[in-house]
Amino acid sequence: MVQRQLPNPVELLELMKFKKPELDGRKRRLDGALTIDDLRTIAKRRTPKAAFDYTDGAAEGELSLTRARQAFQDVEFHPGILRPAPTVDTSVEILGGPSALPFGIAPTGFTRLMQTEGEVAGAGAAAAAGIPFTLSTLGTTSIEGVKAANPHGRNWFQLYVMRDREISYELTRRAATAGFDTLQFTVDTPVAGARLRDKRNGFSIPPQLTLGTIINAIPRPWWWYDFLTTPKLEFASLSTTGGTVGELLDAAMDPTISYDDLAVIRDIWPGKIVIKGVQNVEDSVRLRDEGVDGIVLSNHGGRQLDRAPIPFHLLPEVRKAVGDDFTVMIDTGIMNGADVVAAVALGADFTLIGRAYLYGLMAGGRQGVDRTIAILRSEIERTMRLLGVSSLAELEPGHVTQLTRLVPVSRAVSEAVVR
Repeated sequence: MVQRQLPNPVELLELMKFKKPELDGRKRRLDGALTIDDLRTIAKRRTPKAAFDYTDGAAEGELSLTRARQAFQDVEFHPGILRPAPTVDTSVEILGGPSALPFGIAPTGFTRLMQTEGEVAGAGAAAAAGIPFTLSTLGTTSIEGVKAANPHGRNWFQLYVMRDREISYELTRRAATAGFDTLQFTVDTPVAGARLRDKRNGFSIPPQLTLGTIINAIPRPWWWYDFLTTPKLEFASLSTTGGTVGELLDAAMDPTISYDDLAVIRDIWPGKIVIKGVQNVEDSVRLRDEGVDGIVLSNHGGRQLDRAPIPFHLLPEVRKAVGDDFTVMIDTGIMNGADVVAAVALGADFTLIGRAYLYGLMAGGRQGVDRTIAILRSEIERTMRLLGVSSLAELEPGHVTQLTRLVPVSRAVSEAVVR
């Protein structure tokens, strides 16, 4: 028989300890975000539809983005047992310098549109975390402004080759003068992708007030207050504004970009140079042989060619082809620290986060970006401990299996014949 007794008031009081309420609304909502997807939910609630969709969306049917994220979800880890990892080292040497974590912040355009602190919040958070920050050619904070926000950390600059080449050359020189140590030469935007959410929303730079935007703004007065009471939203490095994003990109970008342009930029740029937007093995090998410092496997976050190759699927084959001594980085689809760990295990030297950073920015400005980094750091450390590894160098392909959903027809037929 279970022995029963009257409740002891002292014991009841011990159970009834209430958590001290958090009066800071921003801190309260960010503390409640446990994943990047939680930050995305907050961001969607707090940001007007056109700005949120510009961040969240991709090209055409958004298949490239969906597949990239699915590829990371289709990972099976293989942990080792009885391999204590009470502490883990998440630091890495990348492109001649340190990073406290195996990821940096990717270049994003129009960033102050998402939340008024924009690139200053991203650069400041990167500085505090000890990771690189990348400024986009289409950024809304100047090269010098980012340097001021991250004076002692690692700043990288992402370069588009414009129709007016002198604009690109001058930006390259300014970034070098400001002490940026790495240039990301972007090659996957000869023309703008068809970003249908933006077209349907009538999204433009600067934003235009319509009946729809006004109605959508009613429950988000804080965004409009920030937008209307801070410096005008404009490109910090370009003078051309006005029109849809696609129109702006098509007016600025040049479909004739070639290896000749790469040679000119390499003559101008004194630091490390990586080629961003590589999407096959052959180009990876040629770029290594051309003597660049590294590549970024990327389909531009699914925002250019829909149905483009999945960077994470390309990674093992590219690593095998270029060898161990060539820097290979990866972006597109990273939403969890486990995605970063899987990429490193399969051969990536480094990863870049774009949307994950912007979700945090929209959710809470600089504090939101800090929260993004904290979430990813925690997930990376926990995944490493559960795998039984103490450092990134211990990760290897044997820790990961890429489960198959999309298999090229030729490969599927070959495998069937072998069976």
